[in-house]
Amino acid sequence: MTSPLIERLISDHQYPQLSTVNLQDFLQTHEYSVLFFSEDPKRFPESNDVAVVLPELIKAFPQLQAGVIDRQDEKKLQSQFGFMSWPALVFMHKEQYLGTLTGIKDWSDYLTDIPRILASEPTRPPSVGIPVVSN
Repeated sequence: MTSPLIERLISDHQYPQLSTVNLQDFLQTHEYSVLFFSEDPKRFPESNDVAVVLPELIKAFPQLQAGVIDRQDEKKLQSQFGFMSWPALVFMHKEQYLGTLTGIKDWSDYLTDIPRILASEPTRPPSVGIPVVSN
């Protein structure tokens, strides 16, 4: 389930809806991108807040291209990017992971955190789950 605010990102702002099928092409095409993982806005109401803030973030950071992750593929892709809470904004340099911001933030936090993330070296996303160790 999605919401009118998230749908508006796709229809009015023309952010592409990304899935496991077209994500790689999107990442290869854009120098810097931010991927919006919303989950179910009824379960995670902050997703609607992030949907309102995202276009303002794109105005503040025009080097970013936003994409909305298709709800059907969010769980599959969540494990690839290693975040544990919703909603999430995943920042990429081409196909390389830079960092993630989860939940809604104060505007000043975005203005501090996003430049730091974009200036960082690409890393491997954190792993999700409990590590299994054999003795």
